[in-house]
Amino acid sequence: MIIQNISHGTGTPSTDISFTVDKPDLLKAQKVIAGLKAEVGFKEVLTDENIGKVSIVGVGMKSHTGVAGKMFEVLAKEGVNIGMISTSEIKISVVIDLAKGPQATKAVHEAFIG
Repeated sequence: MIIQNISHGTGTPSTDISFTVDKPDLLKAQKVIAGLKAEVGFKEVLTDENIGKVSIVGVGMKSHTGVAGKMFEVLAKEGVNIGMISTSEIKISVVIDLAKGPQATKAVHEAFIG
């Protein structure tokens, strides 16, 4: 998952990029990013190992409206805060607190599969 957004609160607009990697790859990713600092000129790198990703996938999303809304509603009802959202025609992924992963997965499964 990769998300880019523009930050305006610092006086000078800047671009933030957030992305996920598998936990075993985190240290390697940090080293690669650190090696790019002089070339890219970024300010800081923040990491969070306590996140999980929950996704729903299916070609049926192309013809059924409201799938994302239903997923977000289910997670809100469970008290699961969404940190990042990524969508495509056939997939919706959200980044959440790792501790809420099992609860979120079960609730989303129940809502869509039964």
